[in-house]
Amino acid sequence: MPAPKAETATLAEILAAARRRLSVTDIDDPALEARMIIEHFAGLGRSAAISAPGQVISPDIVARIDDALSRRLAGEPVHRIFGYRDFYGLRLKLSPQTLEPRPDTETLVDAILPFLREIGRRDGHCRILDLGTGTGAIALALASQVPQAMVTATDISQEALATAAANAADAGLADRFMPVRSHWFSAIDGKFHAIVSNPPYIPSEEIDGLQAEVRLHDPRGALDGGADGLDPYRAIAKDAAVHLEDGGRIAVEIGHTQRDEVGQLFAKAGYQLLETYRDLAGSDRVMVFSF
Repeated sequence: MPAPKAETATLAEILAAARRRLSVTDIDDPALEARMIIEHFAGLGRSAAISAPGQVISPDIVARIDDALSRRLAGEPVHRIFGYRDFYGLRLKLSPQTLEPRPDTETLVDAILPFLREIGRRDGHCRILDLGTGTGAIALALASQVPQAMVTATDISQEALATAAANAADAGLADRFMPVRSHWFSAIDGKFHAIVSNPPYIPSEEIDGLQAEVRLHDPRGALDGGADGLDPYRAIAKDAAVHLEDGGRIAVEIGHTQRDEVGQLFAKAGYQLLETYRDLAGSDRVMVFSF
């Protein structure tokens, strides 16, 4: 790293050098990412740059920061470097077979949570099915917020399910989290108060045009929604009603241009659109249906 010699490098000096190094066109906020990397590997809090700018950083930590900066400049997302991502107050491990959960997906949790809390209070129990769970982000966020919830979480990747199960254990939720290897509903029995999913929804031909940090580091299977990006929604709409309790709901994340197409697809299958929710950027992000 183009910084002062390690034995005399202070936090302020290393931070300035890291910001300069990350100041390239494809990194939106080099100052933020430099701070995140340094705080992570140096084990420092967010106020350290202000409260202790003269703190000397040891050579071994400087070397780890240097390696992390090299990986970031090569296109690896910062949370992949860390090996985890925070989501809805939970710290979730990542693996090569899991999509990195992003803040937009918290919109889905917010959308379905009031309904599930009411079911939990009313019935004393609540059954949730999460299709394509990945890290377990949606399933575990809901379980953490609804103490009466029992969550069945599916994925076609055994590695993803292992990661999700580890995240459930870390969050103290393993007793209410059941990982099941399943292609959509293929291994699912029973009915649920809510079926939730952040399915792959990128049209196949558009994947090669995605940002490198998505295209090269998120698993293709978690991105590819088929020729028009709608194949997963067809699969969900086809069989969800069989597994839905009376009065139950389905909540799915969508691409920001897919509201009309997804709405028509579910309507044709007999579902009623209850509401569409927007993410923090104002884009259509989640649709909730009943049957």
